[in-house]
Amino acid sequence: MFSKSKINEPAQKAPEAAKPAMPEAPTAPASDFKASAPKPKPPASILSSDLTIVGNLKTTGDIQVEGAVEGDIRAHLLTVGETATIKGEVVADDVVVNGRVVGRVRGLKVRLTSTARVEGDIIHKTIAIESGAHFEGSVQRQDDPLSNKGAAPKPAAPAAPKAEG
Repeated sequence: MFSKSKINEPAQKAPEAAKPAMPEAPTAPASDFKASAPKPKPPASILSSDLTIVGNLKTTGDIQVEGAVEGDIRAHLLTVGETATIKGEVVADDVVVNGRVVGRVRGLKVRLTSTARVEGDIIHKTIAIESGAHFEGSVQRQDDPLSNKGAAPKPAAPAAPKAEG
């Protein structure tokens, strides 16, 4: 199917026949290399302890919260620092809670450390809760916890009027 000689043949002939084309040869592979090279992952965005944000945050990257957020957060990796307080829904592939979250937590991997305080439901694929963590709410396992289906609480059905008789 493939022959090793065919692959190596142009490389062996190139030095003899390509002397006039030498300036062009290095530029083509270099541009191809840049196009195929993976982009370096940016560092996590850090929200310092003296920062308070009112509003929603959304990123495809990583966030480390040390301050206060009143709003929903969506990220790839969310780390809630020991001094942090989040009031809103948290959605991320990986969620590590060291501080306080008041609201729903949805994640593929959710970890509550010993200093965590969570008041709300947790929807997860895998979960770890360390000894000493404070948690008030329900836990539900889903294969796809990041999707919105089934995540919203179902409104209570109105009671049917009772027939007297």
